[in-house]
Amino acid sequence: MTLQIIPIHFKNDVQPTDDLIDLLLSSSKTSLENGDVLVISQKIISKHEGRVVNLDSIIPSELSIGIASAYDKDPKLVQAILSESQRIVRMEHGVIIVQTNHGFICANAGIDESNVENGYATLLPKDSDKSADNIRLKILQQTGKKVAVIVSDTFGRPFRMGQTDHAIGVSGIDTILHYEGTSRHLW
Repeated sequence: MTLQIIPIHFKNDVQPTDDLIDLLLSSSKTSLENGDVLVISQKIISKHEGRVVNLDSIIPSELSIGIASAYDKDPKLVQAILSESQRIVRMEHGVIIVQTNHGFICANAGIDESNVENGYATLLPKDSDKSADNIRLKILQQTGKKVAVIVSDTFGRPFRMGQTDHAIGVSGIDTILHYEGTSRHLW
């Protein structure tokens, strides 16, 4: 078994009206095979699902205005963060760590202003597992190939240096292996 990482580059920005499966298949330099694992950036999924918000359309609450003032942030962005969150976990050094409506603990509720038009931000997909499952099933229907799909997002390490990528949505692959009661060595 070998591991190959083959990037797929799109010529244009992904839009909600695009056929994402067609884009994936036509932009890949190789054809998918049974057992392949397709890792797709959350940003691609969010853009395709219309989870891009115009910050000027947001009316900030008094709470978001207060937090924004204390942490030198845009009150509209803070309102978007609060709207996508169950609770604030911690605020420090201009960083707002929250528990998202999905249950993730991350900075800014995963809201990202990069790689979108100025004044816009991407929100996390509503249900990344469902998104991954839909893509996997459509690939199976169109190609007959059984692949796994992972929706990946970059998570900062709160109050630490560096970032890591996390699977926020998965279909077609086991995400947790249980070794209770076995003598299996992990190294």
